Amino acid sequence: MSGGDRAIGGKLGAPGHDVQVAVARGPEAVAPGVLETGAHAVALEDAARGRDAVILAIPFGVAGQLADLFASVPAETVVIDTSNYYPHLSGRIEAVEGGAVESVYTSEILGRPVVKAWNAAVAETQRTKGVPAGTPGRIAMSGRAWRSASPPSAPIPPWRTSSR
Repeated sequence: MSGGDRAIGGKLGAPGHDVQVAVARGPEAVAPGVLETGAHAVALEDAARGRDAVILAIPFGVAGQLADLFASVPAETVVIDTSNYYPHLSGRIEAVEGGAVESVYTSEILGRPVVKAWNAAVAETQRTKGVPAGTPGRIAMSGRAWRSASPPSAPIPPWRTSSR
């Protein structure tokens, strides 16, 4: 988990949610600072099993490597993606460069709908401004999700119909 992901884990763990964290290198590779939030380190295969929601805090474009893992996750499990596309970090992705919406691209490579959230604010903002309602200086981040791969009444993006 990155700093922002620790902030999310801490915010979710504080009120008593069962937060599990997995990294590709195994449970022993989860940073101790992440576990201080009350999260539990688990194997990657166990992270999405039996969960109401799964938060993907991974580099953009890597979700396709988890498609097999998510194939067995129930449709009612909400998958939340926190990544942002930065070509200098993740390499150029033709579909996104051609206009694909990041969440739709991730949904397609993962093989299921995803919700894009918490990617509009850096870790320090999430840590210091994610405070209870009524607190001076509190901020809000918008979000939107739908069950299908495309929003209602949205035209099919040209990158989804091209022969590239």
